[in-house]
Amino acid sequence: MVEELITTGGDTPRRIADGYVQALADLDPLTAVYLGLNPEDDRLPDLSPAGFEAIADLGRRTLARLDEAERAGAADDEVERRCARLLRERLSAELAVHDAGEDYRAVRNLGSPVHNMREAFTLMATGTEAEWQLVGRRLARFPLALEQYRRTLAEGIERGLLSGPRQVETVVGQFGEWLSGHAAEEGAPGGGSDEGGAGRRAGWFGEFVQDAPEAVRAELTGHAVAAADALAALRDWLRDVYGPAAADTPDTAGRERYGRWVRYWTGADLDLDEAYAWAWSEFHDLLAQMEAEAEKVRPGVGPMAAMKWLETDGPAIEGAEAAREYLQGLMDQAIRDLQGTHFDLAEPVTRVESRIAPPGSAAAPYYTQPALDFSRPGRTWLPVLGEERFPVWDLVSTWYHEGVPGHHLQLAQWVYVADRLSNYQVSLGGVSANLEGWALYAERLMDELGYLTDPGHRLGFLNAQMMRALRVIVDIGMHVGLDFPADSPYRPGEPVSPEYAREFFGRYCGLSADFLDSELVRYLGMPGQAIGYKLGERAWLRGRAAARAAHEARGEEFDLKAWHMAALSQGSLGLDDLVTELSAL
Repeated sequence: MVEELITTGGDTPRRIADGYVQALADLDPLTAVYLGLNPEDDRLPDLSPAGFEAIADLGRRTLARLDEAERAGAADDEVERRCARLLRERLSAELAVHDAGEDYRAVRNLGSPVHNMREAFTLMATGTEAEWQLVGRRLARFPLALEQYRRTLAEGIERGLLSGPRQVETVVGQFGEWLSGHAAEEGAPGGGSDEGGAGRRAGWFGEFVQDAPEAVRAELTGHAVAAADALAALRDWLRDVYGPAAADTPDTAGRERYGRWVRYWTGADLDLDEAYAWAWSEFHDLLAQMEAEAEKVRPGVGPMAAMKWLETDGPAIEGAEAAREYLQGLMDQAIRDLQGTHFDLAEPVTRVESRIAPPGSAAAPYYTQPALDFSRPGRTWLPVLGEERFPVWDLVSTWYHEGVPGHHLQLAQWVYVADRLSNYQVSLGGVSANLEGWALYAERLMDELGYLTDPGHRLGFLNAQMMRALRVIVDIGMHVGLDFPADSPYRPGEPVSPEYAREFFGRYCGLSADFLDSELVRYLGMPGQAIGYKLGERAWLRGRAAARAAHEARGEEFDLKAWHMAALSQGSLGLDDLVTELSAL
């Protein structure tokens, strides 16, 4: 079936790309869940070494098919050429990461195979008894998937390909949160004959299935208990076997490994030294702006104290559900205000939902895109981390980033124009730096349009910009082994070690210590991902400026709404191509 999907009628890059999407959805059921494909499939992915190799082999065969099509002249059309270029770049970057053995050390606090499986359950349809039965069948496969994952990590130990100690410690702690209330956490025997008690002892899994109809709840609760037992066993193995084996593994990547990941996350071979120097110029500029804005919040105390006051004494929302409703209202209002003035949105794109993230998630909010048929809308997710009070000073710009006009408008628009491009270009071909760059541009756009005039909200926006500049500094600095420069206000001339990076981050970013700790572990576990926000925004701003200048040079008025819609309708591009394409719109 997979071979047929990537060869039959695959005489153009777009056909080949869409054949790859369906073939990958058949190999990796989580891909199908995210895209809304194969709704009757109840499998989980094969997380064994053979499973990862099967996906890599699909990529190699797809590239070979693309070679044939290009030799036959099938990529002469501009639309086909752009799709071919993206497909080749993305698959080549993914294969470089696979061939370097990264699948064998996929232990990280965000985006690991286990994290992705749990997230997939939150995206599955649960409106009917039949849908819950499908959830139950997939949940029953969870222990096998974890055993396959453990085998892959064990082979990584044999090959000397391990994740760093910080990742192991953090993931062990996260799994403990997922298992809160589980029998193994309470010192009680597992399972239990009482359905409600068993559900409570199954941690997050038990809580998840308690909304199932009564007719199937007992069966799902049994699967939830088995899933929690399997996760507890994996957690213990990571702590007792994998952790000691990884004790001497560097937390940082080194320049060669980092370069592979930078290409994967950005779609570009970046000049890392130039990017590092540019981020420092952004740091100094943002620091000056934050000092000026902080004067409007709490005169004379400086940015950090002003932000601390906003966090503890500033306007806040009480209760997670109230916070969710507030964020939903924020997105709904943004759509009403921007529709027809700065964007021209089709009706399906105007639908977006605010949700509460499941316990044990990373500290950062996130977004999940719509299904390809819009049967599942785009959703933003707020991690509550046990909190009941939610200060709004930094939530406003964050939801412009995660929701509207950020991730939601880009990704939902991509889905809407999929028939003009290819499903691949608007889904699996997404480049992180393009996506995150647009979302950071969206925050800036709302500032430009006057939506962040409240001093606290604007200080939150500037702090978010500062966090992204700091990400470039500490991510490149730590992984590549650079020093703080001579004009750094912190430890000039000394190395950007993880310990120094965390202290430096804490001095100039007004977010909680727990959040910053989670962020540092994230950067160490996902080398190169964090730099894409600010560098991606730079590409979007450069493209807009060049397009505006070209229109004005021709004596034409620059239509920002038209530019936005054209930019959001071209599908995915890596940073190597983004500025060029945006400049021509």
